[in-house]
Amino acid sequence: MNDNEPSGHGPARAVTVADVLALPVLAAGHPRVVTGASRLDRPVRWVHITELTDPASFLKGGELVLTTGMPLPDDVPGVRRYVDELAGIGAAALVIELVRRYHRPPDALVDACRLRGLPLVTLARDVNFLEVTQVVHALLLGNQADAMRRTQRIHEVFTALTLRGAGAEDVVRAAAEMCGRTVVLENLVHQALVCEPSGGTVEEALTGWEQRSRATGADDRAATRGPAGWLTAPVEYQGERWGRVVMLPARADGPAFGPEDVTVLERTAMALTVARLIHATPWERTAHRDALRDLVGRRHRSAGDARARCAALGLPTDRGRFVATLVDLRTDSGESDLESRLDQELRTAGIPALVGSLAPGRLGVLLAPRPSQPWRPVVDRLCGTALGVAPQAVVTVGSEVSDLSEAARSFHEAARVAEATPTGQPLPPDRSFHEQSDIGLHRLLYALREDTRIQQYAEQQLGRLIDHDAQHGTDLLTTLRHYLEAAGNKTTAARRGGLSRETMYQRLRTVERLLDRDLESGAQRTELHTALTALDVLRAH
Repeated sequence: MNDNEPSGHGPARAVTVADVLALPVLAAGHPRVVTGASRLDRPVRWVHITELTDPASFLKGGELVLTTGMPLPDDVPGVRRYVDELAGIGAAALVIELVRRYHRPPDALVDACRLRGLPLVTLARDVNFLEVTQVVHALLLGNQADAMRRTQRIHEVFTALTLRGAGAEDVVRAAAEMCGRTVVLENLVHQALVCEPSGGTVEEALTGWEQRSRATGADDRAATRGPAGWLTAPVEYQGERWGRVVMLPARADGPAFGPEDVTVLERTAMALTVARLIHATPWERTAHRDALRDLVGRRHRSAGDARARCAALGLPTDRGRFVATLVDLRTDSGESDLESRLDQELRTAGIPALVGSLAPGRLGVLLAPRPSQPWRPVVDRLCGTALGVAPQAVVTVGSEVSDLSEAARSFHEAARVAEATPTGQPLPPDRSFHEQSDIGLHRLLYALREDTRIQQYAEQQLGRLIDHDAQHGTDLLTTLRHYLEAAGNKTTAARRGGLSRETMYQRLRTVERLLDRDLESGAQRTELHTALTALDVLRAH
């Protein structure tokens, strides 16, 4: 791991009331929790020894208050007022020693602490309060020093990311690794653009994302919001908001968000703002591209992860209809412009889809039409847009599939069609795109043209005939072509070649002798026709 990478460890846990009670210096006093046992996870900011009747005036909140009980009021209203002031200021707990004045906690004190939810702890034995403060304060100061070092580390990591021009994915990943929590970047319409899960899956993080996100409400600063307790921060620049970054709780019973989590999220939002200003490609386009590439490459951990991720980008995954379309530009220019136009056209038409670059010069479109909506007119419309930007573009489609997990197969089919389609290949009269049913022998061999086995086959079948033509100035290859195209009808072949029947017969006998073939055999004619088609493809290529 280099100095620019996050350590992968989350922030240290704050010192709690339970932690302090477990210290040997306090454990020696046999502490007993009388009230507030469920609130011992309160963080302790400081330890305060007091023998005053109004200690709250000297507190700022978060203190563990130690007392011998000597100043405790004798009357019930006084005890209640004493506890109310401690609870009101936010004291972490009240620890009373049962050695000097009391040997059991007063009922009024117990009732008041229970009513206000203030943890009350009794000590059965004498404890050196000064030693307690020294031990706890040393622990707290050590934690503060560690926290300062970790905060500095946070700033260093995000500064390094910004300086090297990191994209949104790198920034979100760093935040998730640093806190050990799932971090998500969403846009203004609550689509999850980047998700970096930690300790869980994409499916767990993103299922029902839009509804859950909207339930958190709006935010102007980093804060914990909504029924699920998400930590969120806006991503904005000079009053223009682009989205927000969300940190999800680790689990229902996990630790609450701490100050370091807030610092990480704030720095994440700042780094994302800079990344947005540096990189011209919109986040949505990058998110679509990455989602498509992962679908085609089957890189999702599970089908559930794939569905949750695509659904969080606004693609309906429960319709049961998906069609993959590829646009091969056959050029190095116009890709970004066409990607933007296709996306805009689909949005305007209200057709859910993912649009993104799969490779240089190749755009992918995954359509999710409604059950009653025909997809062919949609693809024809996309073809018109594509050909308007890149007239030499070739648009191909795969077969319709009923589950998102099969989208990769549809894309692979479209890719095979693209490989078998030369630029300028004529289209059927009723459409402007190519599909699997268009692939005949010629286009199949075109797709395999770089395979040396095809070259070897053509040479093995026809090489001697071609050599003879080259050495003797004959054109027996054309005679064979006419004969094969006439399906073995010698009369038709002779007419096409402008030859007499006798001359045709003589030439065919020469072809049979040179190739050691029986041209009356349908199987052998098929082999020669395949070889001749392969030769045409190879020569054209």
